[in-house]
Amino acid sequence: MRLVAAMFKHETNTFSPVPTPLERFNPRFGNAAHDAYRGTNTPLGGYIALAEQAGARLSVPVAAEAWPSGKVDGAAFEKIADAVLEAVARGCEAVLLDLHGAMVTDRHDDGEGELLKRIRALDPGIPIAVALDFHTNLTETMVANATAIVGYKTYPHVDMRDAGERAGAIVLDALQGKCRPVMRWGNRPMIPHIMRQATEDEPMRSLIAAARQAETGKVLAATVFAGFPHADIRDAGLSAVVVADGDAEAAQAAVDRLLDQAWRDREGFVYKGERLDQALARAQKLADGPGTGPVILLDHCDNCGSGGTQDSMTVIEAVLRHGLDDVAVFGVADPGAVAELIRTGVGRHARVALGGKHDMPSIGVKGRPLEVEGVVRAITDGEFTIRGPMYTGVRVSMGRTCVLDTGRAEIVVTENNHEPWDLGCLRSVGIEPTARRFVLLKSRVHWRAGFKPIARAIVDCAGVGVTTSDYAILDFKKLRRPIYPLEPQTAA
Repeated sequence: MRLVAAMFKHETNTFSPVPTPLERFNPRFGNAAHDAYRGTNTPLGGYIALAEQAGARLSVPVAAEAWPSGKVDGAAFEKIADAVLEAVARGCEAVLLDLHGAMVTDRHDDGEGELLKRIRALDPGIPIAVALDFHTNLTETMVANATAIVGYKTYPHVDMRDAGERAGAIVLDALQGKCRPVMRWGNRPMIPHIMRQATEDEPMRSLIAAARQAETGKVLAATVFAGFPHADIRDAGLSAVVVADGDAEAAQAAVDRLLDQAWRDREGFVYKGERLDQALARAQKLADGPGTGPVILLDHCDNCGSGGTQDSMTVIEAVLRHGLDDVAVFGVADPGAVAELIRTGVGRHARVALGGKHDMPSIGVKGRPLEVEGVVRAITDGEFTIRGPMYTGVRVSMGRTCVLDTGRAEIVVTENNHEPWDLGCLRSVGIEPTARRFVLLKSRVHWRAGFKPIARAIVDCAGVGVTTSDYAILDFKKLRRPIYPLEPQTAA
């Protein structure tokens, strides 16, 4: 049996000023792609394991994943898509795809749908398994051109491999005549705030539980997608897809139950924050109170894992101004500052204009660097292997990385974007997070994968950035309207 498995992932924040050229994907081709993801907690890792178990001949033409950012460059999309299409054209019995589900290019609002449509045009009958991210903005084109779609059920995403294995197993069973997959899907006019999408919190917790409960009898897989609201396309928002064994009615009934439950609980998906000064005052009291471990401060409006620039200095400046001490900060992506700190050298005093290198025209904000001075404590290559429950086993690179110690805070400064979901982002540069009074992270929910077990308390800090939860400052042009909560009286 010949199989093609590939990874092509990007979560596109159409409000982000950060470009997405080919090099941002750091694409791996052929054996390098296979070897980088074999044994990892990713859908591609799951596909590789399934192929080995089945004794199949597996081709992995490409593995490409970029940090969320602005629209994908058209040439980058074509280069990676062509690698997949060429492998399929050489002949195979099934295609296993590790995609995101919220990719927007400068030519296509539905990048995944475009790729699937092209594969289907090559071979109309080829079975296609698709594993998708929890933040997928599902479209009719995706569903019409896939055989089995399965999404993650966790946020933070600690079940990525499970999703790949389930999607792949359905397609391999279909090849052997063990099942006859049919899919049904739907959505509701709602865009849940990402800060209210964590699957361990209500109401998402109960909604995911309902999806798991639906996977009985003829239902092979049931998925709820929370959606990615910062992709300004028509179909952004919450959806559901169900794969059943030959029973379209059972699939549709399960979809309807999940969507009805989500709609009933729609108010619970609206995030309400507090002013930054109030949050920091509360954080100080929490640090002085009972408990062990650091107070986690979340700079959630500037999260590169949702397309943020990772160089907005609003929250960091406020933390320093309020006098919080013993703070570890991860992190500021500023290649220019890294180069300057490297020239300065470890153990020497430096003064840099940190961050603020990106203007954010979509929200009317000009970049504003922060003058910071301190001692350079560390310089590393920024590479480490993830040991926590999310992306376990994947080798990552933050680019050249420095630690600047201001006396009150140690700030990690990187060349590349990287969201802090694993303790390794600090430990790899010599900072032990469990020993700190405060840990400031540019993250929204994924931080929980590595840092929640060590946290004394968590405080959301509303700064400035294109991953804001304040939809009022985002100028949606393509999103279907009316939609909740932009129009609170929206009907289902």
